[in-house]
Amino acid sequence: MDSIDKKLLNIMQKDFPLSSTPYKDLGEMLGISEEDVINRLGKYKKEGLIRKIGGIFNPRSLGYKSTLVALEVKEGKLEDTASFINRYQEVTHNYQRDHTFNLWFTLIAPSRERIKEIIDSVERLPGVRKCMNLPSVKMFKIGAYFSLDEEGEREEQKSDQ
Repeated sequence: MDSIDKKLLNIMQKDFPLSSTPYKDLGEMLGISEEDVINRLGKYKKEGLIRKIGGIFNPRSLGYKSTLVALEVKEGKLEDTASFINRYQEVTHNYQRDHTFNLWFTLIAPSRERIKEIIDSVERLPGVRKCMNLPSVKMFKIGAYFSLDEEGEREEQKSDQ
């Protein structure tokens, strides 16, 4: 990873340009072409450095409801269950855990009724033994920023000194 890669990834996390030409703007900030920005981002995605580039909205302010769901799924049924869950556009995360409740996922939907509908369909899957619906009561949002500067320190830590 060269210095431009590091700078690009830092900017992408905190100062992504909100314009009709964000990749061109990024290129101008870094002294490279729009095409080079797009190619670098494609490479990062292919290598697994980034998963997705997109906006994040505040579901509560839009009237949406959210929940965390924990499942106990029989061994041998995890992949099928996870694949079924991932078909729902309301699922934001789905991950396996080393625990009795071995498959967890989060849902954001326009209503509690829609969440119940999805959970009911998941509970009926073969291999699902138990299901815990853990609706959010209070939002705690932590921003994550991974600085790629030379020292590897987080920018927030530097500003406090």
